[in-house]
Amino acid sequence: MSRLSALSERNPWRRNPWFESVHEAQIRARKRLPPTVYSSLISGTQGGVTLEDNTRAFTELGFAPHVVGAKPERKLTTRVMGQELSFPVMISPTGVQAVDPDGEVAVARAAAARGTAMGLSSFASKPVEEVTAAGGAVFFQIYWLGSREEILARIQRAKDAGCTGLIVTTDWVFNVGRDWGSPEIPEKVDLKALARLAPEIARRPRYALDWIRDGRIIVPDLTTPNLVERGATGPTFFGAYGQWMNTPPPTWEDLRWLREQWGGEFMVKGITRLDDARRAVEIGATAISVSNHGGNNLDGTPASIRALGPIADAVGSDLDVLLDGGIRRGSDVVKALALGAKAVMIGRAYLWGLAANGQAGVENVLDLLRMGVDSTLMGLGRGDVAELSRDDLIIPEGFERVLGA
Repeated sequence: MSRLSALSERNPWRRNPWFESVHEAQIRARKRLPPTVYSSLISGTQGGVTLEDNTRAFTELGFAPHVVGAKPERKLTTRVMGQELSFPVMISPTGVQAVDPDGEVAVARAAAARGTAMGLSSFASKPVEEVTAAGGAVFFQIYWLGSREEILARIQRAKDAGCTGLIVTTDWVFNVGRDWGSPEIPEKVDLKALARLAPEIARRPRYALDWIRDGRIIVPDLTTPNLVERGATGPTFFGAYGQWMNTPPPTWEDLRWLREQWGGEFMVKGITRLDDARRAVEIGATAISVSNHGGNNLDGTPASIRALGPIADAVGSDLDVLLDGGIRRGSDVVKALALGAKAVMIGRAYLWGLAANGQAGVENVLDLLRMGVDSTLMGLGRGDVAELSRDDLIIPEGFERVLGA
C-alpha cells in the first residue's frame, strides 16, 4: 500500500487532514491563524525583493529528463554534519513557534518520525531539553549574543541536552523599516495584548481552542528559555533582540573561538559570498548554509539558489554545503542538490504545516517533499541523490551570482 493510500485510510476524506502541497498548507495556515500571527510567517525585510526572488529563482531552472531507463528504486539518504538523513531535507531553526501549542516539540517529533534532523533556534519557545527528549538529531542554533561567558553557558547547556551540532546564524540584520507584511508582535502576552488581539482570535476559534487544555487557557509563550540557565525565565522575544543588538557583531576569529569551544559539528549559516565560504573553511567549520535568512536579512541580495553553485564548486569538497531559502517542492530540493548542496533546510514550509495540523502537518510537508524528490529523480533517470549534477538542469545564462570571487 502506498503512503498516500495509507494516509487516506487512516484519515477519512470527510476530515481531510492531508494536504496535497505546501501551498495548500499555507492556505490552511492562513485560514486558521489570526492575521497578525499569519503575517509573521510571510513577511520579509523592507520591500520583500529577496523574499520573492528566493522562490522565483527556482522557476527559472529547468530539467533535462531521461524518458527511458528510470531506476525502479531510488536512494534518497544523505549524511550532513555527521548525521544520516533519510532524505536530503532538514528543519531550519526558526524563532518562537506560537502557531501551535506544542511548537518546537511537535516539530522535533515530526523530524524524528521522518528520519531527519532539526535545527533548534536559541530564540525558541520550548526549552532545549524538551525538544531533544522528543528524539532525533537536534542541532542547536545561536546568535552571537551576550558575553563569551554567557555564550559558553548556552552551548554547554545544549551539549548537556544532547544536541549533536551547533549552527551559528550570521545572516540577519535587525531592521524595523519594512514596507509590507511586518506584524505588530506584542512584547509579552498580557491582558492588554490579549484585549487588542481578541477580535482577531474571535474570528479564528480553532486557534483559540487549541490553546485550551484541561479546562484552562494556555497563553502562548513569547519568552526565550534557551538564553538563560535551565529553569530560569528567559527574556521576551524583543528583550532578546535588544540583547543581540547591543552585542558587538562577531569577527571570524570570534567564530573560530566558538567552533573550538564547541568541539564538534559546526555550521556557519548565512553564506552568499565565495570569500566568506572560504573563511568558514579556514576556521574549521564542518558545514555552511547558503542563506539570506529567508528574505529577512538585507533586502536586494540574490536568491540563495543563485549563489549556491559557485560556492559549492569552490568549497563543496571541504565541508557540507546546504541551501536555505525558497524550498516549496521536492523538485526544488533536487535543483539545489544538482547545483552541489548536500541537503536543504526548510523554514516557512514546515511552519505552515505546523500551523495547519500540528505535528501531523509537519510530517505531511516532509512527506510531500520526500515524494517530490523521489519522483523527480525517477524523471531524471537517477537512482541516487548523490548522482545529481548540473547535467540534470537547464540553467539560463546569467542565472547564477558569483559574489566575493
